[in-house]
Amino acid sequence: MQPIQLFELTSKQAHWLTVRQSVVAGNIANVNTPGYTAREVAAFEAVMQETGTRMAATHPGHIQEDPMRGAVRSERQNGVEVMPSGNSVNLPDELSKTGEIKRMYELNAGMVKAFHRMMLLTVRK
Repeated sequence: MQPIQLFELTSKQAHWLTVRQSVVAGNIANVNTPGYTAREVAAFEAVMQETGTRMAATHPGHIQEDPMRGAVRSERQNGVEVMPSGNSVNLPDELSKTGEIKRMYELNAGMVKAFHRMMLLTVRK
């Protein structure tokens, strides 16, 4: 029987949502910065496929690379309007991303809570 990896998966998704929220917040903070290029995080599925085996840190002082941070890229697409200052941040899109992130985090937390309750019910009797 395979061990259940739901808690690990939801933990990774929560971390990915945290990284994505910080990138979106950075985009919103730089909405008036001339020449700033909007950034975006790769989709969670793509990040999970790319993050395979990593080097192990054998000492607590070793620096560990965060694979989720490596998924951040500049977003220069054909549909993005670039302002005369060279800024490519579209504020309404960024605000809709924050709402999407919030909904995804609530769904993630709800899944963990439901699975935790289910596990407690099976252990009781």
